[in-house]
Amino acid sequence: MFSNPRTPAALPRSRRALLRTAVAGTAAAVGAGLALGSAAPASAASREAESTGPVTTPEQALRRLAAGNHRWRTRQQEHPHESGALRRRLVQGQHPFAVVLGCVDSRVSPELVFDQGLGDLLTVRSAGEVLDEAVLGSVAYGVLELRVPLVLVLAHQSCGAVAAAVHADETGEPLPAHIQYLADQIRPSIERGQHGEARVDATINAHARGVRGRLAAEPDLAGRVAAGELAVVAARYDLRDQQVRVLS
Repeated sequence: MFSNPRTPAALPRSRRALLRTAVAGTAAAVGAGLALGSAAPASAASREAESTGPVTTPEQALRRLAAGNHRWRTRQQEHPHESGALRRRLVQGQHPFAVVLGCVDSRVSPELVFDQGLGDLLTVRSAGEVLDEAVLGSVAYGVLELRVPLVLVLAHQSCGAVAAAVHADETGEPLPAHIQYLADQIRPSIERGQHGEARVDATINAHARGVRGRLAAEPDLAGRVAAGELAVVAARYDLRDQQVRVLS
């Protein structure tokens, strides 16, 4: 099983308390931010400012994601940042405003779900949002090298990787080698108090929260979280209504 010696359990008590406070704060901030997704659409002028202005704080990043998700689920997508001028400007460099760690599921593309365009999101995808060194390095690159202020762990309804992990745990049936690796990473999050589809559903949420906690506790990221320069947030995309909801 993949293990990480830098998990919260290995940290001093005072450091763990600091990280718990930081994670709770980011969850509260996201709750406020993504709630904007259900608000009435902004004026054309304010939408333009929202989609083109600089993003330097976690709160600004959350508001931009919330606005984009609202457009997506109300079928008012703008497909921003696709122009020829923008493509030429991106040759000089990139300044994404959020890292989205999502599942490989073909129904949950972050650029579509949040109605964003080229240069907006640094997307990292692995089945079930499972962490390994390559995923951790990719997230860290966005935060440390590109100074992205928000990391969003995006789980989703009907996650096949989580369902496979729950089934393997219940039956003891082995999975193909590389898929077994995914199941091993998800197994600690399995909700033992639930059964059937409710167990899978609860495990989807628990696993996303666990990934959020591990990322927030990474030494390279924890200091930025504690300073308020970075938010690490867990959320869930529901296929039925296309809405992203925060997992507290």
